[in-house]
Amino acid sequence: MSSYGEIFSDHTVTGASEAKAAAQAVVDRAAPELVALSHRLHAHPEPGFEEERARDWIGELLTANGFAVTPGVCELPTAFVAERGSGPLVLGICAEYDALPGIGHACGHNVIASAAVAAGLALGAVADELGITVKVLGTPAEENGGGKVLMLERGAFTGVHAAMMVHPAPRERLDPVCLARAQLRVRYEGRAAHASACPEDGLNAADALTVAQVALGLLRQHMTPDQRIHGITTLGGQVPNVIPELTEAVYYVRSATLADLTELEARVRECFEAGAVATRTRLTIGSDSPAYSHFRHDPGLLAAYERNALAIGRRFPPGEPADDRQAGSTDMANVSLALPSIQPLVSIGSGTVGLHQAEFAACAARPEADRALLEGGLAMAWTGVDVARDVVERGRLLGTR
Repeated sequence: MSSYGEIFSDHTVTGASEAKAAAQAVVDRAAPELVALSHRLHAHPEPGFEEERARDWIGELLTANGFAVTPGVCELPTAFVAERGSGPLVLGICAEYDALPGIGHACGHNVIASAAVAAGLALGAVADELGITVKVLGTPAEENGGGKVLMLERGAFTGVHAAMMVHPAPRERLDPVCLARAQLRVRYEGRAAHASACPEDGLNAADALTVAQVALGLLRQHMTPDQRIHGITTLGGQVPNVIPELTEAVYYVRSATLADLTELEARVRECFEAGAVATRTRLTIGSDSPAYSHFRHDPGLLAAYERNALAIGRRFPPGEPADDRQAGSTDMANVSLALPSIQPLVSIGSGTVGLHQAEFAACAARPEADRALLEGGLAMAWTGVDVARDVVERGRLLGTR
């Protein structure tokens, strides 16, 4: 088991038990609505920046429980900020609710959103007693759009002292490995020609991508174990007897840190340039998403979360080392570089089935996922109670110690 709990054990948390009991009572009362919200989101998946129903359903539940909800913040129509309380310590709970095209909530964002609402309702009910302000931040397009990065750049996290969220997974984990990630949208423009009658007149854009893919395959020999390159061809020609004049692809490049990512991305771009040079086609590289950073897990918040999750009954696999092979990427990582943040994993009992599989989407609406969202939400709420009541942690987050 992680030793994060030892970090928190020397702190004195006073008057927390009553607030935790009140927080738990709120989650217990709201449990049917929270589970219903999760299932409703699961049954109506919406891709990034199109999560209109999710925004409204989450906002309605928060409004009904005393939150002031502002939709469409940061020039993002499906983003929102919901606020309750007026204390000087501002705690942010992040909700994700976008789905994956074709396989729905195979990343379990319905669980994330509902757990965030659970934590928000529980902390909101005791906000005045704790001297905190609770903000539930609705963050769209985590999968491919970087909603949190845009909201961070546009001021949604200004004044927030700490941020939390939980993410469903096959296994419980306090500090998952998160890789920095860049997205590249690649476009080759060539010249069409009859593939049999006059192929010499064509400039084959599909061949340009083939050359680039060969170069990328050879580059992999020189990559470190924590680096990744993967992508899809989104347009590769129309019919076999016309040389493709236009080819498009989307690739992800990942590495352990932003600095490492910058170096690897430069080499990947050279591979795409090689395809253009070899085929005399025109290359354009753009992106639909800002870069995601590596994650900086806050030890103090993790210590409190671990202790509370264990008290609730969550269990972490003992002695499990960090495993880069299980690593993904998230825009919550960018938030973590700007302010103390955590994103523990909560198991939904999917066994060997991992994220971004249709089978995982099915697991995200089963009873174990329902329990995970309630317990994960409560663990975040209790973490908020502890850091608000702990003199050292509160001072650290407020920047006064």
